Amino acid sequence: MKVAVIGAGWAGLSAAFYLDRAGHRVTVFEAARTLGGRARRVHSPRLDSDIDNGQHILLGAYSETLKLIGLLGLDQASVLHAEPLALRSADGSFMLRTPALPAPLHLPAAVLTANGLSWREKLLLIKAMMRLRRQHWTVDAQATVGDWLAQERQSERAIGRFWRPLCLAALNTSIEQAGAQLLATVLRDSLGGSKLASQVLIPRVDLSQLWPEHLPPSIAIRPGTAVRRLVSDAVHVAIDDETFDAAIVATSPPSALRLLRHTSLTAAQEEFLAPLADFEYRPIATLTLKLAHHWNLPQAMLMLDDAPEKLHFGQWLFERRLFAQDQQLPPMLSIVVSNAGQLANHPPHEVVDAMIEQVRAQTRHHSPMPQVTGHELIVEKRATFAALPAMRRPTNATPWPRIWLAGDWTDTGYPAVLEGAVRSGKRAAELLAAAGFSQHSQAL
Repeated sequence: MKVAVIGAGWAGLSAAFYLDRAGHRVTVFEAARTLGGRARRVHSPRLDSDIDNGQHILLGAYSETLKLIGLLGLDQASVLHAEPLALRSADGSFMLRTPALPAPLHLPAAVLTANGLSWREKLLLIKAMMRLRRQHWTVDAQATVGDWLAQERQSERAIGRFWRPLCLAALNTSIEQAGAQLLATVLRDSLGGSKLASQVLIPRVDLSQLWPEHLPPSIAIRPGTAVRRLVSDAVHVAIDDETFDAAIVATSPPSALRLLRHTSLTAAQEEFLAPLADFEYRPIATLTLKLAHHWNLPQAMLMLDDAPEKLHFGQWLFERRLFAQDQQLPPMLSIVVSNAGQLANHPPHEVVDAMIEQVRAQTRHHSPMPQVTGHELIVEKRATFAALPAMRRPTNATPWPRIWLAGDWTDTGYPAVLEGAVRSGKRAAELLAAAGFSQHSQAL
């Protein structure tokens, strides 16, 4: 088949890869100039350097992402820095590290040996995880993470040190609003899986170079090409002035709505589109700091205590030298702010100054922070959808003939994470191939 994929984020490129692997002729349309969607490389004139639009981490549990990287012939160790899960606060007040024990012993052992929690808090945390396991990682679909934590009698300190950072990192939604089932799914596949599943994987190269720019040359990619019109019938799909046998829409929900709501709709199509209009979004901000010289932090990723009233919005601190493939890159730090809506209410220069002060204050017991010689603050306003309880999310199959959807916002069971995007793209490719050319489906 001649297939169009609209959108070159991780979902669209995953779909394109698997369709190409099955022998179909694939064309990818992308409005931007760089591949990767919301996980991509950008050039910062202020830093005179290429950086990512946001610091991302992956987990060892991201099986489909790691499989895709392997199928592209990339050496995982060359593109991903791996280390055991370790939640370590920059000020040294909290530390939880998974030990060299087989699953499922590694998790309770990590909690029992953690610094910064009382014995009662540790036991209640372990009990909560054990109860989740016995319940096959399912909770009340209507419950928020906050509801579930109250039910499990988690203390304010355990929530602040462990649950809140985990929820924000995985769901980019506050514990008061985030769906408990989405967090339970993440816990099932990471902390509830093998010891390797809970490993933290930090990209050693920029996000576009990680795998999106390594797709086979047989895939035709058209960057800088925005699709204006999408029409389908029983025999073909028209994209602007070009005809295809089928298409996968792998854009954001607003863009998918625009493309699919082009003519009069059937009742089934209206009902299908309704969840797309209901999505709420949460921003993520990343402050990249260029330093006068390399620092020597004890770990590539450290937790920061945020205090929004002081404009101390930082939650995670990354030192690039400790994981970057190219050690000749300028010394840089990344400070990540999840659920960053409050940050936009303040002048950027005040936010930058306050977050630099935050890092200096919370790393006083380390070697002094080097002088900051440049900075770049990037706010992705629609970085993720809000991971609310009992969300309605569309399937990959649609009521439009020869059109499928892909995106982390489709019904993957995951929150808006990179693994969900890759899985969604693969699933859309499988459904498309099975619907049109079943003899090719085994290749997927």
